[in-house]
Amino acid sequence: MMTIIINSSSQTPIYEQIVGRIKTLIMGGELKSGDMLPSVRSLARELKISALTVKKAYDALEQQGLAVTVQGKGSFVSLEGAAALEEEAMLGVQEVMEKAVAMGRKINMNDDELRRLLDLILEG
Repeated sequence: MMTIIINSSSQTPIYEQIVGRIKTLIMGGELKSGDMLPSVRSLARELKISALTVKKAYDALEQQGLAVTVQGKGSFVSLEGAAALEEEAMLGVQEVMEKAVAMGRKINMNDDELRRLLDLILEG
């Protein structure tokens, strides 16, 4: 069972909070490709919000390619969307690592020093 907690006093709209939480669950591996999302009505009931708000979140997930809705069956995590989200996250990590290497190069760190530093970080 997936856990979604909304903050009604947040500046972030509730539907965006739902989208963000589902993305986090996909990236964390808690939701996998093909997994069924709760029905609009059941999630609305659980969160004590309007079904239209949940529908808006699911529509946004579909637009982003993260979910697919099958008429009469429900909404599911999309294989392509989950893979794209993972790739996007990996590109973000790569970008940060490239910046770290560039910083190291600026202070004349060689490859071995950078690898040792990364090994220390990975061990920690």
